Amino acid sequence: MATRIRLQRHGKKNQPFYHIVIADGRAPRDGRFIELLGTYNPLTNPADVKLNFERALYWVETGATPSDTVRSILRREGVYLMKHLKGGVAKGAFSENEAERKFEAWKQEKETKLNNIKREAADKKRGENKKRLEEEIKVKEAKAAKVAEKLAAIAAEQAKAAQEAAEAAAAEAEAANTEAAAETTAEPAPEA
Repeated sequence: MATRIRLQRHGKKNQPFYHIVIADGRAPRDGRFIELLGTYNPLTNPADVKLNFERALYWVETGATPSDTVRSILRREGVYLMKHLKGGVAKGAFSENEAERKFEAWKQEKETKLNNIKREAADKKRGENKKRLEEEIKVKEAKAAKVAEKLAAIAAEQAKAAQEAAEAAAAEAEAANTEAAAETTAEPAPEA
């Protein structure tokens, strides 16, 4: 039986989520498997991998062949580096403590790189949000200025209309006064 380390697709349409499994090479992609090694979520940045390191190392050492994607995941997680270091210890090239120290140094370097990538992504997102907020504020201020202009124009028109109405009322009142004065002066004399 040729064992393979491969991905088993789960998740929704356009939202893949994978299980990393050990399966018989003849089994269907999402079919029966021997052991679940971990999960892989490619939608996050950087991709989220949860892996049972010891079991993955065991299966790689026993000869299970990984798919291309799983091979890159195992390299990124350090499974192949640990296999290489264990081979060096078995040959007597260096001690097990030295191999462990090398692996820990590599792991620390990898974690700092991942943290830098996450920090840069967060900074970029924060900068984009800040830029978008500034643009929205500018648009809001421009709209507020237009509204203020319209309100000022409406208030000016109302004031002008009120002034014209007051002038018209004053002119009417003056005309009424002059008419009333003309009537009092032009009253016909009583007939005697």
